[in-house]
Amino acid sequence: MMQARVKSMILYAGLLTGMVLSMFPFYWLIVMATRTTSDIYRFPPQLWFGDQFWNNVMRVLQQIDFAGAFLNTLFVASSVTLLVLFFDSLAGFAFAKFDFPGKKGLFILLLGTMMVPSQLSLVPSFVMATFGWVGTFKALIIPGMVNAFGIFWIRQYAEESIPKELLDAGRIDGCSFFRLYWHVALPILRPAFAFLGAFTFIGAWNDYLWPLIVLTDERKFTLQIALSQLNGIYNTDYAMVIAGTLLAVLPLILLFLFISRQFISDLAAGAVKD
Repeated sequence: MMQARVKSMILYAGLLTGMVLSMFPFYWLIVMATRTTSDIYRFPPQLWFGDQFWNNVMRVLQQIDFAGAFLNTLFVASSVTLLVLFFDSLAGFAFAKFDFPGKKGLFILLLGTMMVPSQLSLVPSFVMATFGWVGTFKALIIPGMVNAFGIFWIRQYAEESIPKELLDAGRIDGCSFFRLYWHVALPILRPAFAFLGAFTFIGAWNDYLWPLIVLTDERKFTLQIALSQLNGIYNTDYAMVIAGTLLAVLPLILLFLFISRQFISDLAAGAVKD
């Protein structure tokens, strides 16, 4: 009994240590956003909040069009996420539960594309964007509306979670492929959607390289491009930059809190099997 209690204490102590270490960068980000640049360089470091947060935020709003960049990023990230969830779930469901000619070869080819670095696709993507898309949101949304990882993820989840008997019952009732997808697959795939949606949204929100290449109008800049303008040529006010970064990260933290709760509840609801 004593040995089991000691093991539990060690386990909880390790979990608590890991939680503190993982949370400290976010805490330090908030602390630096409330300080001045000179405070950031001070030794020993200032580990408590300062009183410069609103001053730093006001300077961010004066330097860049934060609200416009925020709305642009929200529109692009939401559009990409919705399109990825729709198209990837359709393809993943088809790969998991339907037989068609060339299925195995296509899936192997799909897995092969996941091994190609994303930087290698910049040139063909830019060539495609030269069809009148450069400087528009279409150049950001359309190339990202399908990805191999999402199809693979949905396929693996659907293969294990959707019973064949349930699909057979739907076919007997006269359901087409899309009705099977919409009425049978989607309710079961909700936990997979929660993860894929959060993963895609965060990736689109934080994307920097591709928007930097294709966006030419400052009114359509995303947050990452707008925040990069805070860096001066000869001198950088890091407190201001960190305050802008904190404002850009807050929506992702709120999204994570919402999605994680939904993900855990749905996962727990589907954990019991007959």
